[in-house]
Parts: sequence; C-alpha cells; structure tokens
Amino acid sequence: MDGKTPNRLEQGGFLLFLALVSFALLVVVLPFFQPLLWAVLAAVLFQPLYLWFLVKRRGHETQSALLTLIVILLAVVLPAMWIGSAVVDEAAQVFLAFRDGEIDVAMYFSQVFSALPANIQASLDSAGFGNLDEVQERATAFVQASLGMIAQQALAIGGSVFGFVLGFAIALYVGFFLLRDGRAVAEHVLAALPFERSIADRLAERFLVLVRATIKGSVVVGLVQGALGAITFWIVGIPSVLLLGVIMAIASLLPAVGPAIVWVPAAIYLLATGAIWEGIVVIISGVAVIGMIDNVLRPILVGRDTGIPDWLILITTLGGIALFGLSGIVIGPLVAGLFLASWSILGEQRQTVTA
Repeated sequence: MDGKTPNRLEQGGFLLFLALVSFALLVVVLPFFQPLLWAVLAAVLFQPLYLWFLVKRRGHETQSALLTLIVILLAVVLPAMWIGSAVVDEAAQVFLAFRDGEIDVAMYFSQVFSALPANIQASLDSAGFGNLDEVQERATAFVQASLGMIAQQALAIGGSVFGFVLGFAIALYVGFFLLRDGRAVAEHVLAALPFERSIADRLAERFLVLVRATIKGSVVVGLVQGALGAITFWIVGIPSVLLLGVIMAIASLLPAVGPAIVWVPAAIYLLATGAIWEGIVVIISGVAVIGMIDNVLRPILVGRDTGIPDWLILITTLGGIALFGLSGIVIGPLVAGLFLASWSILGEQRQTVTA
C-alpha cells in the first residue's frame, strides 16, 4: 500500500488509535486540569502585556515572558493568596461563633421582625417565616454549613500543601511557555482541528472574546464590587468585611440580583436595629455605587456583548461552580458561549446549503 491512499480500514484504525491516545492523555493530565486551565487563561489575558514587554525588549521573548510572569505574581497571585487567607480566617471565626452560641440569631431575628410593618409580619407568618425557632434553626444550619465548607476547603488545601505547590508550579511553568510560544501553539492546534479553517478561526476568536469578557467583564467587575462592598461595611462598622466582600464579589456573577443578595439584608438589619444612618449609607452605596459600577466598568473592559442570555449565564455559572469549584466561574459561561457559537455556525451552513 506504499504511496497509495489509505483504505477505510486503515484510516478508521488510525482514527481509533488517535481517539484512544487523546483520551489517555486527557486522563493523565486530568489531575492538573485547573492549573492548566488557569495557565491558558492567564496567557490569553496577559498576552498584550507580554507583547508590550516584547516591544521594549525586542528579540528577547524569554525575558518578556518572565517579566510578564513576575507582574502576574505581584499583581494577581500574591494579593489573591493574602485575601484568601484572611477570608478563611474570618469564616472560621464566624463559624466558631455560631457553633459556640456567641452569635444570638434569635435576638437578631426578633429585632428585625418586630421592626417590620404589621402587614409584612402577617405575610411572613402565613408563609411560615414567623416561627422564630424554625427560622433560627434553618438560618443557623445554612450559615454553619456554608462557613464549614469554607473551613473544610482550607483544611484540604493545608493538608495537601505538596499538591498545591505542585499545581502552582505547573501553572507558572506552562503559563511561561504559553506566553512565549502561545501564538505558534494556537496555530498548530487550529491547523490540526478536523474543521474547516474558517470555522476553527471563528471558534478561536469566540474563545478569546469569551475569556476576555468573563475574566475582565465579570471577575474584575465582581472584585471591584466586592471591594466597594467591603469598604462600605467597614465604614458602618459591620464585622467580617473581607468575608462579606468576597461573598458579594461571587454574588455579582449572578445576573439580575448580584451584590444586592448581600447588601440588602445588611441594610434591612441596620435599619431594623436602629442604626439609621448606617443603613442609609449601605443603601446609597448599594444603589448608586456598587450597583452602577457594572454599567460603568463592563463596557470599558469588555467593549461588546458576549451574546449569552443572562439566564444561561446564571445556570452555567452555578453549574460550573458545582462541577469545577471556582474555576467553573469561567468554564460555565465559556462552554455556553462556544455552544451558542457552534450552533450559530451550523445554522449558517444549513442556510447556505438550502439557498
């Protein structure tokens, strides 16, 4: 068969072998999926910074990639580790306070409930939320479960320090090569995909847009909203501001409700307990500052819409978090965007054929 086109059996055997080898590679690298994912995302997001260094250090690709990694470490990784450590400490303290009875949920609930208008109290009673013992039990169980999960994650990380350090080192190592050789790697991947080149190019462009939109338009906006929320809570004297700020940053990823999940109950509690000016400050900050920052920053950072409906972003974000942890914040909307883009391309092809 030398010099001849392979027959169907040979071609099918090779494709089967290729599929098995690809699956085997996926199984081998699966334990380091998250470090590899964040290496890819960092390389995509910080590629402009690498190119800027490359202009300043023309012909020194390795030095430019190293300088970019140093900026990522100083500006992103180290602050994130410090904030994460502080949040875990605060979560553990609040969890212990709930467990030991130092936080009196019954008193807080009684203060808020008695300050509500009579018609709202009657509505809550009819809905089953007027029973103090039942609400206290539910609230305490929910808070303890949530904070306990944070504490368990911290213990898991602390108990596998070697795995964490190894994953971190892999992310840096792979990120360096993706920064330096990313364009060549992407070209080889696109050329090898079993698609028409025009389709591969469109999907690659969509991937870059979605990464940029998700990280810059969602994660960055969420961090800014969480920071503003933490500052607001610090001004009015609410404790555990870092923990609440991180919760607000995560909640900002949810369309429609967003950070209001955190600051609205805080404002209600402050007003109900007689802290009038503090509650007014939280409301003003929540509506005029935290709520508006999304409309100001997102167009600047993203520049154009992702084309993903809000309800689909909500579902895929929550589903991604459930499957992949915090990495799901990026993976969920990314999968949704590629799904919509793929079906859109298929629809265009069908219209072309039938035309």
